[in-house]
Formats: sequence, C-alpha cells, structure tokens
Amino acid sequence: MAKTQGEFEITKTDEEWKQILTPEQFNVLRKHGTERAGTSILDKEYGKGQFVCAGCELPLFVSDTKFNSGTGWPSFNDPIPGAIETSIDKSFFSTRTEVHCRRCGGHLGHVFEDGPKPTGLRYCMNGIAMKFIPA
Repeated sequence: MAKTQGEFEITKTDEEWKQILTPEQFNVLRKHGTERAGTSILDKEYGKGQFVCAGCELPLFVSDTKFNSGTGWPSFNDPIPGAIETSIDKSFFSTRTEVHCRRCGGHLGHVFEDGPKPTGLRYCMNGIAMKFIPA
C-alpha cells in the first residue's frame, strides 16, 4: 500500500514545496508529472558522484549504476539501498511501478524490467526530480 503524505519523514504543504522547487520540479515531484524525453541535462551526466532528490537531497543513485538506456531519461539499474519506495501507478491506461523518494515521497519516475545485468531493472527517472552532486 502506498504511503500517504503525512507518513514521510519530510512533509510540507503545496505552498511550502512551491517555495523551494521550480514550477517544473513541483509538477514532477509533487503532482506526478513527467518531463519531456531528452530535456534533462542529467540524461547525459556520467561523472562520478551521486544523484539526490531535488526535494530533500536524499542520495538516491550512485553514478556507477547509471547507464544510457536510449530513452531520453536518466536511467539506473540499482538505487542506493533504502533510498526509494515503489507503488503501483495505474495512470495512462497501464499498470506501472512508480518510484518515489523514501524520505519526502517525491515522484521520481518508474522502474521497468528491461534493464542491464545484474539487476535486469531500469529505473527511468525524471532528471528534474534530481540533482547531481559530483564526488
């Protein structure tokens, strides 16, 4: 079962989120929007470092797990243990597994079972929902 907003470590009202997020970040992280494919600079970011939640800066993925999926969104094959949670998303006439930040509940993207070894998973993330912190 998906958590409700009040069950996360970090909770804010929409107005409080709007004070710290850009309108585009708010739409993706708080309203479950999706950025257009190929628009995120993080899709082409392959430096050493961590990808953190743009809402609460929780580390989500390390650069060693990033790969070029060819989809136009930053993709990873494994999150940092304990960083994310998932729920079922039945929007857009299909059933997908939604990925969100464990600490603030921000919508990050979706996970699919067509990724590379060793996990076979592709965490297809909205780049605008994250920040890159170089090592």
